[in-house]
Amino acid sequence: MADGTEHEEPAVRQVSTRVVYENPWMVVREDEVERPDGSRGIYGVVDKPDFVLVIPAERGGFHLVEEYRYPIGRRSWNFPQGSLPGRRTAAPADVARIELAEETGLRAETLTHLGYLNCSHGTSGQGFDVFLATGLRAGEADREPEEQDMRQRWVPRAEFTAMIRDGRITDDSTVAAYTLLTLHESC
Repeated sequence: MADGTEHEEPAVRQVSTRVVYENPWMVVREDEVERPDGSRGIYGVVDKPDFVLVIPAERGGFHLVEEYRYPIGRRSWNFPQGSLPGRRTAAPADVARIELAEETGLRAETLTHLGYLNCSHGTSGQGFDVFLATGLRAGEADREPEEQDMRQRWVPRAEFTAMIRDGRITDDSTVAAYTLLTLHESC
């Protein structure tokens, strides 16, 4: 294929599957699998819809959001990101515009798709599209109830990279998206 990937037979075959947990954000399933040697085992999979991540860039820096992240027990800075409620889906660019406006109040004149990445590919098929948002206009944020503690601020690029180095930004999606941005800028 042109993108360097090949289609091949799965190394592990699904024999059966059952849902063990479900809520409006995810489905957790347990699959019985068969390995190439014929031995069997189980695999736990978290099914979540793909999400988008938006890099709002202007004036040599980025708009970031910070909120309390329950699973890690602390506040965390990252680029705006998310998916539609209720596991609904839509075109990634449409979701990017919605997430950017909801979390920051910003509207982008231009969205540039930088790429698609997988996250937690050992436990989930979830991935995310990364967009660079430019030509920003301010507006009112319209955050979801889960985002009521969210803060937002613009940071210069040098501070952003320092935040990664010193551990203030630990969100893997944000760091990976920044890598896509630097690759885009080098072309």
